[in-house]
Amino acid sequence: MLKELAIIALTTGACAALPSGGYQDPEGPPSIRHGQSLVMTHCSSCHAIGLAEQSPHRGAPPFRTLSDRYPVRDLEEALAEGIVTAHPDMPEFTFSAEDTADIIAYLESLPFGEGGPQR
Repeated sequence: MLKELAIIALTTGACAALPSGGYQDPEGPPSIRHGQSLVMTHCSSCHAIGLAEQSPHRGAPPFRTLSDRYPVRDLEEALAEGIVTAHPDMPEFTFSAEDTADIIAYLESLPFGEGGPQR
């Protein structure tokens, strides 16, 4: 009986030491929350980054409409190498590969258009 209790205690302790939520890839999936934080910091002064608000800058498209224009994955290279647009008041941004993946994950998580279904 004592041996069985010791085994149960060891097993319980070993399981408690494992990360919660099941298997976690050491590389980790792109973080939608981190991507949202990045666009909040770097983009929200001009672009609407959420589901319904209007962009503060009249010429800046809401992020929820970007996928109406082109696949948001097409922004990957521009975000990593320095996004530049035709209008001069948009600052140039350069993001790391990890940050770029997180931004793309966030953009892909948004419903497209004006509140339509997700693609």
